[in-house]
Amino acid sequence: MPELPEVETIKSQLSIYLPLKIISFASTPQLAQNILHTELNLKGRTLTEIRRKGKMLDFVFDDGSHLLSHLGMTGTWLIGETVKSGKHTHLTLNCGTHTLAYDDPRRFGHMYYYSAAEAAVKLAELGMDLADPEFTLEYITNAIKRYPERALKVTLLDQKLFAGSGNYIANEICARALIRPTRKCGKVKASEFPLLFKAVQDVIGPALKSGGTTFQGGYRDSTGERGAGVEHLVVFYQKICQMCKKTPVKKIVLAQRGTYYCPSCQK
Repeated sequence: MPELPEVETIKSQLSIYLPLKIISFASTPQLAQNILHTELNLKGRTLTEIRRKGKMLDFVFDDGSHLLSHLGMTGTWLIGETVKSGKHTHLTLNCGTHTLAYDDPRRFGHMYYYSAAEAAVKLAELGMDLADPEFTLEYITNAIKRYPERALKVTLLDQKLFAGSGNYIANEICARALIRPTRKCGKVKASEFPLLFKAVQDVIGPALKSGGTTFQGGYRDSTGERGAGVEHLVVFYQKICQMCKKTPVKKIVLAQRGTYYCPSCQK
């Protein structure tokens, strides 16, 4: 968390305010200790565009520099005419009429201030974005077949293949495709790849329309609001499967991640 829908929501909300000229900025010692992996020099820069690849936000400035921001588990960017600074607000950008601030209670986020070339190299580490127009049935089929001995859900979490996926998305894709997350990729049938491809759209679309998905006080959008996407989930954090409406959801641990599935619907 946050995953593709949550990061896309923040990107879209912030982009409304562009361009933003940074008059000054302030940071906490924890930013450099835990989050920021490079030097940072934003004073006088103008933020002209915000892009996203996978779970990485790409802030583009007028001088060609980029600030890449991965939100980790609890990070978010807040914006407003005034933003109340708390003990977890680790970077504050004064943009004149508005304030842009990075808030991260658990400090698992990552930031990199790079040149355009350096940013391109970093972003190239990520695979195909789940929302990319070039994300096709052929792509997902070939990607899953690449690791036949892996559990399907583990492969769906691989950011070098499926940028933007995360734990709840991978669980929900398996559920909607009616495949158990523990099934080895090499055992996925030819007839099931179209189901997986459709499941990606069925999971991401509603989550985007709902402003992302919040679990137990985690993700917040750029206004501090929670996402309502939890109402679209069928197995993740559900007691009863929301597909068959009768079978208790089973929880296991797969690759150190909480994994949910319906024993009746998923084979």
